[in-house]
Amino acid sequence: MARSTIELRVLRQDSPTASPRWEEFSLPYQPNMNVISCLMEIRKHPTNKRGERTTPVHWESSCLEEVCGSCTMLVNGRPRQSCTALIDPIVDDVITLAPLTKFPVVRDLQVDRSPMFDALKRVKAWVPIDGTYDLGPGPRQSAEQQEVTYAFSRCMTCGCCMEVCPQYNSHSDFIGPAPLAQVRLFNAHPTGQLNAKERLETIMGRGGLTDCGNAQNCVEACPKEIPLTEAFGSLGRQTTIVWLQQLLQK
Repeated sequence: MARSTIELRVLRQDSPTASPRWEEFSLPYQPNMNVISCLMEIRKHPTNKRGERTTPVHWESSCLEEVCGSCTMLVNGRPRQSCTALIDPIVDDVITLAPLTKFPVVRDLQVDRSPMFDALKRVKAWVPIDGTYDLGPGPRQSAEQQEVTYAFSRCMTCGCCMEVCPQYNSHSDFIGPAPLAQVRLFNAHPTGQLNAKERLETIMGRGGLTDCGNAQNCVEACPKEIPLTEAFGSLGRQTTIVWLQQLLQK
């Protein structure tokens, strides 16, 4: 049976300290809509299903083409990007929207992903090329190496892997899958290798690689199909070498 309306159930929260509440909306069906276009319709006419005027639903978005990761939310309980969450394939009568649970809520469907960005700073997920002078051409990489590192460079810090990881929560120091995968990426870079040992020593500490429980939920949830388990395996071998070197130096 073709749908004539789109029924939305949205978890609202007015501020980081406010109590969450559910609010329902009913929209006229239009073909080829995605979750964001539904939210934009609510923004134009902020009236809930009971006919009461309300505030527009707050969410975050930027690229609208599954590149920035900022519009990630729970769509029917599954973490995904709302820009590519099309309405037509969803068979549920009511579409439930909620913010990610592993990050602090800013308002409604927007969360603060700062903990993930802070973890990236902690592992120094960048290439050290400071300076205003011409550094010349960088080191060349083989096609095989480029193919491996490109897979990890697609990470958009959307938080899907963090959301489904049972080890990443408010009671754990685990930095999560995304920062670990970036260690794998930058340790493979010819210039990034200059800081490889420093990154490895960081993830050998509290909240690092050994806190991963190998649930592999992250692999299933990643919208970019990043080979996260390959990253953890490679990092395990790299950290073992560093540990042996430290042991022999004692």
